[in-house]
Amino acid sequence: MKKPSLIYRCSACGHEEPKWLGRCPECGQWNTMVEAKTTGRFEKDKTAFSVPLESVDPALGARVSSGISELDRVLGGGFMRGSAILIGGEPGIGKSTLLLQACAKLGAKGKALYISGEESAAQIRLRAERIGALSKQIEVFCSNDVHACLSVMDSVHPLLTVVDSIQTVHSPEAGAVPGTPNQIKFCTQEFVEWAKSHDSIVVLVAHVTKDGMIAGPKAAEHLVDAVISFEQAENALRVLRTSKNRFGSSDELGFFLMGEGGLAELADPSGIFMVRREGQLPAGIAVAIVHEGSRILLAEVQALTIPSKSGIMRVYSDRIDPLRVSRIAAVLEKQTRLDFSSQEIYVNVAGGLRLTEPAVDLPLACALYSARSGQALPEGSAIAGELSLAGEIRPVRSMERRAKAARQLGFGRIIGPRAALPGDELSLSRAGKVGAATGSSQSGPHWLSVSSLKEALRILWNQESRT
Repeated sequence: MKKPSLIYRCSACGHEEPKWLGRCPECGQWNTMVEAKTTGRFEKDKTAFSVPLESVDPALGARVSSGISELDRVLGGGFMRGSAILIGGEPGIGKSTLLLQACAKLGAKGKALYISGEESAAQIRLRAERIGALSKQIEVFCSNDVHACLSVMDSVHPLLTVVDSIQTVHSPEAGAVPGTPNQIKFCTQEFVEWAKSHDSIVVLVAHVTKDGMIAGPKAAEHLVDAVISFEQAENALRVLRTSKNRFGSSDELGFFLMGEGGLAELADPSGIFMVRREGQLPAGIAVAIVHEGSRILLAEVQALTIPSKSGIMRVYSDRIDPLRVSRIAAVLEKQTRLDFSSQEIYVNVAGGLRLTEPAVDLPLACALYSARSGQALPEGSAIAGELSLAGEIRPVRSMERRAKAARQLGFGRIIGPRAALPGDELSLSRAGKVGAATGSSQSGPHWLSVSSLKEALRILWNQESRT
């Protein structure tokens, strides 16, 4: 084995150099190069061996229910043993509350260890009492030292470990300042390795930046098995969303209501994003039928256009990607000759839900057309469809389920694509234009099928001539 030699490692980014430098050439930070030892190449490990894949026991991949159905839905059916999960969200949104409730729900399944680097044990006890999550199965350890945390985990052998938060935990080996990219990568790797070697579950709470992204290096998200974001939709409504999940779907949503007693699950949120109003529907509003995970939701897309003082189009949208809004406005201008290039466009989603599904294209286009022309959409209209640059309506998945959910909420006119995705041909054969227009449902759910943006606009604002 090669004799140990000295290297210099940056405490901010982990970059290594054979000699000391005043400034790190990787991240540009000054006076961050610290002395470290390296042993060079190691000898071969004669104890390492592989096993046939068929000999692996599939029972080792059994899931553990968190006791919270909405959290289980987002995780793909529950916690997977030997997995590490990263959850981020705005300060005070309820991350610690949710995880403390999950620790209490484990019950007889195993012990839960709550590691806090931000709060004292007394503060955690008070929160647990307030939300009814006080349990003998929960143990608390307050420390910022990753080695002390791992030592306690070795002695407790918890089924579930919560680290709140990963930005506050540090190791002297990775530098003196907690929260640096090198510290987050090092500590995350330590917890991930412990979870996999002990067949346990580790949940790491993470801070977020002002843009809502998880703070720290992207490498930390690659190390864990699932990345979850906890978002605030409106007032007390909270949305749990996955951006990565190795053991399940990454497009599921979980809904909660925050109250004095903690987070309560919202089992049927299909109509919670609808606005109940009296009188005529104002211009600039369209109802979108979106498919999020295994749920069908109806959300109100709101649009407003006003002349721009600078004569240049500007888009203000935080719930729908502004680039998508610009693209839909360009297609509308090409297909309808309405001027959007000199307008300021404001787009919002009622209830604060962030929409990313392609099927929101057509309802967004209808909302923009309504706002620009000043004509309100007909009452009882719900829309879904993807819009191409040529103005064609492309198919979306589960159109029959969307139509059925919209009818259950009282919508009599559903606009959807004429073409079908592979596997949806049977559903498309049941779509009847006359049945949709008259509200008849004798042969199942129906919708008004359209193949282009112009046809959709003609049906919505000239319904009498269409029928």
